[in-house]
Amino acid sequence: MFKRVYFLIISLFLYSLSFAQIQEPVKWNYSINEKGDIVFNASIDNDWHLYTLDMPPGGPLPTTFIFENLKGVELVDKVTTLTGITTEFDDLFGMNVSWYKENPSFTQRIKVTNPNEFLIEGYIDYMTCNDEFCIPGKEEFSLSKQNLPASLLAIRPAKETQSRDEKKTTQEEIITDDSATENNVIPDTLITSAGNQMETDFWKPVISELNNYGEGADETDKSWLTIFLLCFGGGLIALLTPCVWPIIPMTVSFFLKRSKTNRKKAIADAATYGLSIIVIYLVLGLLITMIFGASALNQLSTSALFNLIFFGLLVVFAISFFGAFELTLPQSWANKMDSKAESTSGLLSIFFMAFTLVLVSFSCTGPIIGGLLVQAASMGSIVGPAVGMFGFGLALAIPFAFFAVFPSLLQNLPKSGGWLNSVKVVLGFLELALALKFLSVADLAYGWRILDREVFLVLWIVIFTLLGFYLLGKIKFPHDSELKSVSVTRLFLAIASFAFAVYMIPGLWGAPLKAISAFPPPLYTQDFNLYNGEVHPQFYDYEEGMEYAQKHNKPVLIDFTGYACVNCREMEASVWSDPRVKGIIDNNYVLISLYVDDKTRLPETIEVEEYGKISKLRTIGDKWSYLQRLKFGANAQPYYVLLDNQGMPIGPWRAYDKDIEEYIKFLEEGLRTYELRVKNNN
Repeated sequence: MFKRVYFLIISLFLYSLSFAQIQEPVKWNYSINEKGDIVFNASIDNDWHLYTLDMPPGGPLPTTFIFENLKGVELVDKVTTLTGITTEFDDLFGMNVSWYKENPSFTQRIKVTNPNEFLIEGYIDYMTCNDEFCIPGKEEFSLSKQNLPASLLAIRPAKETQSRDEKKTTQEEIITDDSATENNVIPDTLITSAGNQMETDFWKPVISELNNYGEGADETDKSWLTIFLLCFGGGLIALLTPCVWPIIPMTVSFFLKRSKTNRKKAIADAATYGLSIIVIYLVLGLLITMIFGASALNQLSTSALFNLIFFGLLVVFAISFFGAFELTLPQSWANKMDSKAESTSGLLSIFFMAFTLVLVSFSCTGPIIGGLLVQAASMGSIVGPAVGMFGFGLALAIPFAFFAVFPSLLQNLPKSGGWLNSVKVVLGFLELALALKFLSVADLAYGWRILDREVFLVLWIVIFTLLGFYLLGKIKFPHDSELKSVSVTRLFLAIASFAFAVYMIPGLWGAPLKAISAFPPPLYTQDFNLYNGEVHPQFYDYEEGMEYAQKHNKPVLIDFTGYACVNCREMEASVWSDPRVKGIIDNNYVLISLYVDDKTRLPETIEVEEYGKISKLRTIGDKWSYLQRLKFGANAQPYYVLLDNQGMPIGPWRAYDKDIEEYIKFLEEGLRTYELRVKNNN
């Protein structure tokens, strides 16, 4: 049994590295026919199964239709289907399971009681599997009076009479509404909740025109390498925490008992142990991402509530590391896992030993994992968390597997003691500094302006100055040992901490501080700024910027960015600050910066139909994110695109790439294309 589970876990690891995005083996569409039936059609990829409406307990999830909100309509009976099924014994679930032979069609009969108020909202819960993997899915659906066929629109509402003229008027209104939403996406108008139409001439999609220029330049692969190295470094830091270090002797003792003479078996067991650690951390990252979705985690990362919670957690962890109190998981959990590892044999005992390591060390690794996972998920793909957690697990697995093979090397390691508490306190200072980053994201997204750039820098200068004094022994915490002399290591770390604090001081007067540009708030939040090398957007509103460009006959640089976008800040500090780049943008382009995570509420909620679904744009960030998807077919930031003053592209798109020469070439080629287009039009 365990071998099968272990194989499935490893398969999930290999599968996750093979795909850049979460798979969608089932695609849904739905409509209402003339008979008054809602028809749901499922299109299933080859070699995948969609399970039936009725499944016994303990098996895969059945296909379930949930109707949450009903207005002006009643359901008649239950969802039915005439599609044939196949029933076979499934080794994975250990039971007979049934799935549909072909693409199934489901029917739900309805009775319309009031077409003017007609609304059905709900979702489909289902699971789809192939021979190796199972993926749970959820498909939301929404049907309004615009989806009703003509035969159902003529139904009189209950307790209401209508004249023929009134019916005619109602019919004309509905036909008009249908014509406005004929396509999957509304290209030229956005319909507000009040029913008003907002003219948006510049919103016409230009995806095909943009693709004619070829692929834009970005550094996705380099970003994955960055994520891997960042998380690998986080794993190395975790090795020095007081929660992880004491587990090394326990690990060596465990493997000495297993194989005292057989060296080949010792190597095999150690390799299995290391692989178990990697798989556990990898599955942890994948489960969180699959439950919430990579894109959902990216959106969550800009939520004020999420960032405030994470800010609070890191502050609590920092206070704990300073020695105010001890944060530990229930001892019974670790004891149970340890006893399992001792009482079992084979692969199972090694897996439980690895799980014990993860569980016992979680109070120290938890805050590190959390921050790394959010950063990895910001790539909007399941590969980010997969690569990140692989790097973190690998960093932990290598030394533990190494000591499992060569236990005698343990004697050369420094014993745990006062030095571990010093590591813990240093981590406390670092977590306190990192906590301010999360508070800053919420502050920027909601425009609170309580943590402007100079305030942020002052706090960091104080934190790293205090860290330097601690390393020199000038500050002591409750659990610190007596420091009779300062070691060379502590001296150099103190010098680095003081130097970093001094480096940030010019930032109080506006210095760009390119080395840490991804962390502090942007320069425009600083009240006192003597630096004039940054590039300032002329507009933060798309329509206003395009109208200005049209009036003054200038090309446009669209900058899709975000307050929580680390790569955006790096591009602004490393590329835009170059005098040549700044000169071209300031003198030749109308720069429009659109923040996709701006939480400012729109005056009215805007409803849009996108890929057959109705979604609501409630904030300014929602609006610009929708613009990026609709007009350019993209959703990642930073994203730069050059347009003429009619909203048509004049060059390829460009993303995160700090090559200044290539960025200058990108801007200059856009100018040449624009000038040629103006000349031809004249």
